[in-house]
Amino acid sequence: MSASARRLRELHAQPPLVLPNAWDAGSARAIAAAGAQAIATTSAGVAWAHGVDDAGGLDLATAVATVRAVCAAVDVPVTADVEAGYGDVARTVREVVEAGAAGVNLEDSTARVLDDPMVHAERIRAARVAGGNELVINARIDTYLYGDRTGTIERAKIYADAGADVLFVPGVVDVPTIAELVKGSPLPLNVMVGPGAPSVRELAEIGVVRISVGPAITGAAYALAAAAATELLTLGTYETLAQA
Repeated sequence: MSASARRLRELHAQPPLVLPNAWDAGSARAIAAAGAQAIATTSAGVAWAHGVDDAGGLDLATAVATVRAVCAAVDVPVTADVEAGYGDVARTVREVVEAGAAGVNLEDSTARVLDDPMVHAERIRAARVAGGNELVINARIDTYLYGDRTGTIERAKIYADAGADVLFVPGVVDVPTIAELVKGSPLPLNVMVGPGAPSVRELAEIGVVRISVGPAITGAAYALAAAAATELLTLGTYETLAQA
């Protein structure tokens, strides 16, 4: 097992693991400098940074190049968001592991459409074979984003049996629902947070092991850029930049 993968597994065993999401080498360095013990990439943020849409706009080569740049820029473990595997999960996992990733985030939707759970189970098995036992596989369940919110625990059990290490359910932020998911999940739970979500302490108290923010930091950075540019171009002042 690589030192990076070993460290990432150790962090999951010492919850909560808080993962700010980076979208390039510069953001990764800023996040590491803030004290992050590990970093996750965000496919949405990477897509936006390259001027394309999330959930279909990013290609494998660009995704892998970003993971390589992020891993080279920091000394903490990096887990790579590889969406649904870019059509060839085994190849994708091999390439991001070669680029330095200690884990992957693999989602069960394609182009914002929820996939059959058995299809995703095959992706997880392919990722395990390609990445080896050391790879930390975070299986994303998109029932709250693109489904009707039913079948989440059933999918969780299927993905656990397929070889996932962690289960990720984005789109849910209320404490009672998260507590139910923690109780029913066969594996440690990852939730995605943002404004209005419970605090890290509150989530840890109900048993959440892993906490990430998805593209929220990326969106905030671009919102600041847009606001500062608008002020500069319309008012000719620079007060928005004081936030930075």
